Amino acid sequence: DEIVDTAQTFIGIPYQWGGCSPDSALDCSGLVLAVYQLNGLNVPRTSEDQYRNGRQVMADELEKGDLVFFSTSSNGRVSHVGIYVGDDKFIHAPGRGKTICSEKLSTSYYRDRFYGACSYLR
Repeated sequence: DEIVDTAQTFIGIPYQWGGCSPDSALDCSGLVLAVYQLNGLNVPRTSEDQYRNGRQVMADELEKGDLVFFSTSSNGRVSHVGIYVGDDKFIHAPGRGKTICSEKLSTSYYRDRFYGACSYLR
């Protein structure tokens, strides 16, 4: 629950590619990095490394604080990450011109691009 509570405090902060400062702007993996560090946990910097180094979990096994990954580019690789907060929702930094927000995993955009999930908490 601490991971979720921390992630929720970032809602509304602007997206910035390469951003990893909670005081100004964050990208998707920077958000994960900041939230986890504020809770005393270390994760790699990039979404691809975060996926590769976490404990893989199935989508139907998701727990609060787990990371959800998406392939949003044409190369078919991990390119986006969010923090699962329960009830089919995740918090993420969606992209340029947007702010950190909560979305549903079941929306067609994210469902179609879902790549996998992992945990650093169990």
